[in-house]
Amino acid sequence: MSDVETLDDGAEPIETLTLPLDAWHRARGGRMVEFAGYWMPVQYEGILAEHLWTRDSAGLFDVSHMGQLFVSGEGVESALEAVLPIDLATLKPFGPRYSLLTDDSGGILDDLMVTRWSSGFYLVVNGATKWDDIAHLRENLPDEVTITHLDDSALLALQGPKAFAALERVVTGEYPLSALTFMKGGQFKIAGVDAWISRSGYTGEDGFEIAIPAERAAEIADLICAQPEVKPIGLGARDSLRLEAGLPLYGHDLSPETSPIEADLLFGINKRRRSEGGFLGAERILREIAEGAPRKRVGLALDGRQAAREGADIYVGNQKVGVLTSGGFSPTLNHPIAMAYVDTAHAAPDTALEIDVRGKRLPARVVPMPFVPHRYHR
Repeated sequence: MSDVETLDDGAEPIETLTLPLDAWHRARGGRMVEFAGYWMPVQYEGILAEHLWTRDSAGLFDVSHMGQLFVSGEGVESALEAVLPIDLATLKPFGPRYSLLTDDSGGILDDLMVTRWSSGFYLVVNGATKWDDIAHLRENLPDEVTITHLDDSALLALQGPKAFAALERVVTGEYPLSALTFMKGGQFKIAGVDAWISRSGYTGEDGFEIAIPAERAAEIADLICAQPEVKPIGLGARDSLRLEAGLPLYGHDLSPETSPIEADLLFGINKRRRSEGGFLGAERILREIAEGAPRKRVGLALDGRQAAREGADIYVGNQKVGVLTSGGFSPTLNHPIAMAYVDTAHAAPDTALEIDVRGKRLPARVVPMPFVPHRYHR
């Protein structure tokens, strides 16, 4: 299903798609906005309240816009290693791992999660880039490898310190939900419905990502939100939560113009691949591992109460040394924070910088990330 937006300049209309839970969100007062080509809820009762609820209890996020892919076929393991800097030989079954899709020049096309299933690999990619990702994979993987877009599957994220207590009541399986620690997954059932559940997420909190048949998504979302710890949470709080957790967002903090080393994502390139290479963009990436990158993604803490936003230039005196890529007011810390790329010479912790916001210079300093400590269940 979709709606159509008409452009003022007479260009072709843009189709905005709806997700399986579209009516569910609207019935619960979700304020819908266009995001990554879909109508999605930005908030229900308010971004601040939803942010704090997730930090204290548990929030249910609809992330069904993300691409769920299953990659299989003869030689799939070596074929994927040619396009991802991942060591699949060390990837245990049902254990998701963070990885990167890079281009020939070492730029980041997307960041994603890879899980070994029994007959292939399950990939979760960003919603705004999924069609480009599929095209890139088809172009660079051999014909013997099949890419299946699991477009009949919805994806929910239950996040927060009480997520386990809420989810445990409604799941059944061959082993208890407590068997899942951070970055481990398995097959379960919710209300008799098959569900792939991994203990992961993008808020810095303990939590789970839940893949279920799209046709049963509303029923399962109702069941989870019937638990007293859980409320539905929108995109606004998801963004402020991931910013506090120091987690980069593709299209803002990551792009084809940034390399994994500049983005401080060396952990996404497994040890064997750092020495052997053999993936797209390896020449630049391995050089930057050895010699360092010219700039680095850093965290910034701002003085005062005024937040700075994406695109603001960063200065030391009259010298421009970087650009801000994500910024906002931290509800947990009660002051503004930001992520930015700055010249490596100015990337050390406690470096004093200034951010230009409409001609006004806001004092800031480089601080370690995450801004708010992660609380993953390891």
